[in-house]
Amino acid sequence: MKIGELAKKAGCQVETIRYYERIGLLPKPSRTEGNYRDYSNEQLEQIIFIRNCRTLDMSLEEIQQLQDLRNLPKESCVGINSLVDAHIQHVEARINSLQSLHQQLCSLREHCTDPTDASGCGIVRQLSSGTVAKADESDQHSHVGRSHSH
Repeated sequence: MKIGELAKKAGCQVETIRYYERIGLLPKPSRTEGNYRDYSNEQLEQIIFIRNCRTLDMSLEEIQQLQDLRNLPKESCVGINSLVDAHIQHVEARINSLQSLHQQLCSLREHCTDPTDASGCGIVRQLSSGTVAKADESDQHSHVGRSHSH
C-alpha cells in the first residue's frame, strides 16, 4: 500500500510515517518500480503499535526498547514489564508534580477574590513579589514534558 493509504489506515499523518522511518522506529519500506514506497500490513501493525505507545505517553526511546523486546518473541517478558513499571513510576512522579502545581495555583488564586483592575490584582502582586511558594527542585523538573514529536 502507498504511504497515503497507510496513513489513513493508521490514523496518522504522512509526515509522521516519514519521521518514524527517518529516526529508525519504522523500517524503510520496499519501493515499487515507479519508486513509490510500498508498505506491508506488518508496517501498518508497527505504526499502530507506535501510536498506541504514544497514546500512553511513552517516549520514542521507550517505544524503540519495546519494539526491540517485541522482536524477541521467545524471550521472557521481564524486560517489557520492567520498562512499563519504570514508565508507571514516571507517570506517578508527574501526577505528584501536577498536584503540587495545582495547589500552588489554587493558593495563588486566593490572593484575588474580588474583581479589580489589573494594577490592584492580588495575583499580579503575588507573582511580582517573588513570594509564590516554590515546588521541590524535583517537582520543577518533572513539570517539563517530554518530547511529543509526532
